[in-house]
Amino acid sequence: MRIPIVNLKPAIEETRAAWEANLAALYERGVFILGPELERFERDLAKSLGAVDAVGVSSGSSAIELCLRDAGVTSAKQQVIVPALTAPFSAVAVLAAGATPRFADIDLETLQVDPKDIADRIGSKTAALLPVHLYGQPCAIGKIAKLAKQAKLKLVQDACQAHGAMPFTEYGNYVALSFYPTKNLGCLGDGGAILTAKESVAQRLRQARDGGRGPNQVAVVPGINARLDEMQCCYLNAFLPQLEVWNEKRRRLAAIYDEMLRGLAGVQLLRRAANSVCHLYVIRAERRDRLREHLTQAGIGAGIHYPVPLHLHPAFSGAKQKKGDLPHAERAAREILSLPLWPQLPEDQVRETAEAVIGFYKQ
Repeated sequence: MRIPIVNLKPAIEETRAAWEANLAALYERGVFILGPELERFERDLAKSLGAVDAVGVSSGSSAIELCLRDAGVTSAKQQVIVPALTAPFSAVAVLAAGATPRFADIDLETLQVDPKDIADRIGSKTAALLPVHLYGQPCAIGKIAKLAKQAKLKLVQDACQAHGAMPFTEYGNYVALSFYPTKNLGCLGDGGAILTAKESVAQRLRQARDGGRGPNQVAVVPGINARLDEMQCCYLNAFLPQLEVWNEKRRRLAAIYDEMLRGLAGVQLLRRAANSVCHLYVIRAERRDRLREHLTQAGIGAGIHYPVPLHLHPAFSGAKQKKGDLPHAERAAREILSLPLWPQLPEDQVRETAEAVIGFYKQ
């Protein structure tokens, strides 16, 4: 594509000197798992994102799984409420922990999970809430945390798309991050982390990510193999100092889209908070598939995040929710379209993309 939906090369080139130096030191040490690059990254990540501690893990999915395991949510009889509109990995992690996902509907103006719908779905089998801060936008976490406290439920936040949006650990001890390459803070492979407000939680999670091992290679508690390796930390340590700058660039580019597309017949902009880090720029569009084809023909990339709500995925049939049960999520899946957005995206390409959208609806 002439204007791809995302381009990682500029960020990699901007930080080349830093990650090359980190890699050279790594090769010299020869310690590739659980070494000083990880220790440095965990320390700096926690400081940067306002947490007491951070635990590096192998992916965002493993971060959620480990949080649920540590919270004792590991039985198929225990239900975890998850938004219906998000990546399937959120619910995959619930299954991996041994629990059962159950899905809640969304607010059509923000596409974030609806606290009222969560409240309506809490029942005797509900053990935990798993709100997702989708597209870089914090969800109504204050209301959701209050629901969890009132119902005595565990709270695990999926902040895999919202690095730096707010200090999420103010609302709980389990905050999952993903460093998939396209995230606001990404590595060059899979990676993740858990932010927490308690050192004791971090200590347990570090043991759990390493097979539950204690001294002498003895597994003393149930664990999984979910370590964040040193090589990925070499890149993350180079990228992390740029996160705030990159997030601000995303906000400025999103503001250009807002200005040009606001009020356009056929397009509904999302209501977005000022602290959104704009991981994706998503619109709701009439004749969405035809618009996407129009953009493709113009050499402009566009994506759908996400085309099928989770309650309609065969893998999650255990939720026993059918088509029509979550109408807002189902409608959104038919309308949403992600336009190109990354920190180094030239402003003229943002304007060209917006003009192409305008042209489609005015022709």
